[in-house]
Amino acid sequence: MSKYYLNYLDELESEAIFVLREVWAQFENPVILFSGGKDSILVTHLAKKAFYPAKIPFPLMHVDTGHNFPETIEFRDNIIKELGAQLIVGSVQESIDEGRVAEEKGKNATRNALQITTLLDAIEANKIDCAIGGGRRDEEKARAKERFFSHRDDFGQWDPKNQRPELWNIFNGKHFEGEHFRAFPISNWTEMDVWNYIKRENIAIPSLYFAHEREVVWRQDSWIPNSEFLVLEDHEEIVTKKIRFRTLGDITITGGVESNADTLEKIAAEVAGMRNTERGNRSDDKRSESAMEDRKRQGYF
Repeated sequence: MSKYYLNYLDELESEAIFVLREVWAQFENPVILFSGGKDSILVTHLAKKAFYPAKIPFPLMHVDTGHNFPETIEFRDNIIKELGAQLIVGSVQESIDEGRVAEEKGKNATRNALQITTLLDAIEANKIDCAIGGGRRDEEKARAKERFFSHRDDFGQWDPKNQRPELWNIFNGKHFEGEHFRAFPISNWTEMDVWNYIKRENIAIPSLYFAHEREVVWRQDSWIPNSEFLVLEDHEEIVTKKIRFRTLGDITITGGVESNADTLEKIAAEVAGMRNTERGNRSDDKRSESAMEDRKRQGYF
């Protein structure tokens, strides 16, 4: 009798599709949190596979900080049009205008933490009971504590010590009114797995991930892109470098790395030789040793 074997990418794909189908089976009104980064693009691609030939049965939600890369917004709009999906947008600028949050000041000001209020407001307003994210355990130590189904209390807060067991991949999505879950289908993927899968499936991604010429300034051990939101100090100088981004966030906090990797094959080869985490160039994670966990406890992605 012949035997059927899955390679490791097929196993990861199968696991993620299983989680996505469990979300659809257990929750009334789930959404995919879509940032325009490679991980949320990957989750969206997996959702297409999970429910093919039908359309993705839940909307995509984007928390727009107003400080996004223009390339990211363009990519988001194109993929929504291609999928024919519903897009829910939460605006950080609206949260500021309504007095829900206060804009940070200074050269290292960012709207990253302000997204928490906007996200929780959008979840409440749209009665979302599960938000599907592209977080992976290898990204950061706080995300390493996440389960596939991650419970949030009625304030939207995360308690890593109060999560459900997931023995034998049995997920418990029961919750009280006002509570919700975050689901992370690609928790077990590494950055290398993501790039190998993108390469295998030929998934379209923003041009920001490929090496390109860009005006940047050296700050906090990474190349921060020049933009209308960048506040320069006297000693800082804008230069042009050939860089690419390993992760995408606000244009004010996302640092690039010098690179010549302008194809998926070159990116995969480059990542294979790297020894620092992809979020090592995110200035928001450098504010303290527990910056990510502190944000997640408050309701961050």
